[in-house]
Amino acid sequence: MDARLNPYAPGAGTPPPELAGRDAVIERAAIALDRIRAGRSARSVVLYGLRGVGKTVLLNRIRLDAEARGIASVRIEAPEERSLPALLAPALRTALFRLRRIDAAKAGLKTAMRALAGFVGALRVKYADIEVGLDLDAEHGLADSGDLDTDLADLMAAVGQAAAERDTAVVLFADELQYVPEAQLAALIMALHSANQAQLPITMVAAGLPQLLGSMGRAKSYAERLFEFILIDQLDGPAARDALRVPARREGVAFSDEAVAVILEQSGGYPYFLQEWGKHSWNVADASPIDGDDARRATDEALADLDASFFRVRFDRLTPAEKAYMRGMAELGPGPHRSGDIAERLGRKVTTVAPIRNALIGKGMLYSPAHGDTAFTVPLFDSFMRRIMPAP
Repeated sequence: MDARLNPYAPGAGTPPPELAGRDAVIERAAIALDRIRAGRSARSVVLYGLRGVGKTVLLNRIRLDAEARGIASVRIEAPEERSLPALLAPALRTALFRLRRIDAAKAGLKTAMRALAGFVGALRVKYADIEVGLDLDAEHGLADSGDLDTDLADLMAAVGQAAAERDTAVVLFADELQYVPEAQLAALIMALHSANQAQLPITMVAAGLPQLLGSMGRAKSYAERLFEFILIDQLDGPAARDALRVPARREGVAFSDEAVAVILEQSGGYPYFLQEWGKHSWNVADASPIDGDDARRATDEALADLDASFFRVRFDRLTPAEKAYMRGMAELGPGPHRSGDIAERLGRKVTTVAPIRNALIGKGMLYSPAHGDTAFTVPLFDSFMRRIMPAP
């Protein structure tokens, strides 16, 4: 069929043509943000799950909906090797300029701008990656102590007060939050906790891999009471079928029941993979309806595409020792697996491979769903490892 009309959109954070099965999550987040803007109690929201489940898509959808309701939003993505202050400073600067467009005369905004100037000035030396420039005078004693815990709490409070003056809220949308070091994550949690206690309209909606829960719990024991943790998983049967069928139906194309069954089995119902299989099924099919043979041919195309991009870019970041660990783990199947079983498969002691496992968790390739267990953060990665590397 005509590839120009192909409706499917596999990509990193690319909105799918049909955002199926996520309405309840979007509504939960909207309720929390509207309550915070109104000065009512609500927890910050953390979306967590494996790669390919659509966390970034959801984060962006929640942000756009919030902006449409007049909420001031800023977005950060936490890459490895960047400090939290370096990410927050330009984001909060953007938020303050948005608030200034609402009403520049109110005193709270000037205080917040001075707090930001003090925050940047005091921490620029400690966190050398802070690059934002501010043509502002700092206010002595406000967010300028050089202690991240204290200064970030002061800064968030000042921004929250400026938002309260304008009957709105400031929401920090943070993606890949698992990469923030735990000491800096603790400072962020403390700042949000302090703002929450003061009923200031500033909060966070974040997304990250499953290890984020453990990191936040270790950073601050009360994190589980401050945040609403929402698991984002693969789509259930009806939602997965809608994600596949509805975009095609809008173009006058149907999927046979057999084709849908093949695609759901191969993709596991993961939203990103559904887009890949939908795209390739459309392209290999001669006409509607797309049938089971089309779906099976599409599987070869989809896996080749994933191997060359989605999987490969993650594989190429690994050291030889890390690749060997992942390959040994892949021999055991999708997982999760006991760390001892992986070490035994590699013919080594648990203690000798523990640093490799920890490095892989730090890179976001693995996580520990329970004590002593290890699992891939990327669905279907075990089969990729078996395709890409010879058996150990």
